[in-house]
Amino acid sequence: MVSEAEQDGGPIELRGSVWMTVGGRNLGGAGRIELLTHIAAHGSITQAAKAMGMSYKAAWDAIDAMNQLAGEPLVERLVGGKGGGGTTLTERGMRLVRSFGVIERVHRQFVGELSAQAQGVADDFLLIRRMGMKTSARNQFFGTVSRVTAGAVNDEIALEVPGMGTAIVAIVTHGSATDLGLVPGAEAFALVKASSVIVVTQEQGARFSARNRLQGTVSRVQKGAVNAEVVIGLPGGAAVAAIITNQSCDALGLAPGVAASALFKASSVIVGVPA
Repeated sequence: MVSEAEQDGGPIELRGSVWMTVGGRNLGGAGRIELLTHIAAHGSITQAAKAMGMSYKAAWDAIDAMNQLAGEPLVERLVGGKGGGGTTLTERGMRLVRSFGVIERVHRQFVGELSAQAQGVADDFLLIRRMGMKTSARNQFFGTVSRVTAGAVNDEIALEVPGMGTAIVAIVTHGSATDLGLVPGAEAFALVKASSVIVVTQEQGARFSARNRLQGTVSRVQKGAVNAEVVIGLPGGAAVAAIITNQSCDALGLAPGVAASALFKASSVIVGVPA
């Protein structure tokens, strides 16, 4: 299945920034640490502000905020001397710059390792989002639109579903296909009520008008007072559930391990897209 990010033209990457706070107030991140670094290199707030592309006032406002939140000066002015004074970092300021460098390197390494798994993270996120969807339809299939056959009134949509082994075909109005953005490559899901599924065995030579025919093996039969829920496992690992009468279940000899097919009409399939 193609992820949304890959459809947009590139792989998923993760990025992040480190920020320091004191009592919930922002002490600074990479920008303010860079300002301190320039002060240490130039010995001048004016030159440091120029290197940062910021005003002298903005630089001093940032320094005052850091000094206040740190509880001790990070920057101090030097008065007199051969150079006529200047600005330098205190020992606490120098230590903060060094510590932030270590933290940022570790953070980049962490984000890099997480980014290497970004595709799996994205897929899991999509799966969790799908699992949160609530619907009364017993069968929910998530996949990618592989084909759209447009008609004057209705469109035929083919949905490739991992673990299905064959595409699910649905008939929707042309207006719905347009509104949902159903084009090849788009993510979509198909909903099929269990009561719309017909179970067939011993189908040699038989032909059916139902557009969808999923062949597999019965994996579970749960009988109730009148009806039974029959779950058919498919070769690719997916499954489809059907609700049939107990009488039909007995007549077909449905039990775990019995070969069976699930049939449903394309018009019985409801197509949706992730919100």
